[in-house]
Amino acid sequence: MAGFELAGQAFRIINGGPQYTHSPAMSLLVNCVDQEEVDGLWERLTSDGGEEGQCGWLTDRFGVSWQISPIALGEMMASPDSAAVERVTAAFLGMRKLDIAELERAFRDE
Repeated sequence: MAGFELAGQAFRIINGGPQYTHSPAMSLLVNCVDQEEVDGLWERLTSDGGEEGQCGWLTDRFGVSWQISPIALGEMMASPDSAAVERVTAAFLGMRKLDIAELERAFRDE
């Protein structure tokens, strides 16, 4: 068992043995306040052997899955405007790293 802190959040991990491997079934979600934070985390986690995934997902060099998501996306997806939510969904499905400005344009139907 080990413990660590990441950005003020405490985590505990357990080595369950070789029968348990990394899987995207467990990912770490980071809610980012702005594009600068999205870009910085994306760059750091994909550099040195990490791999980009779809829709804001990536795998770091250790095989751990991450979701790097702007807080604004959650706010847009919670909108009662179902057409806006559909446009935002269509927009992020075509992205790797999420682009807040592009998501906002889709939300506003521009």
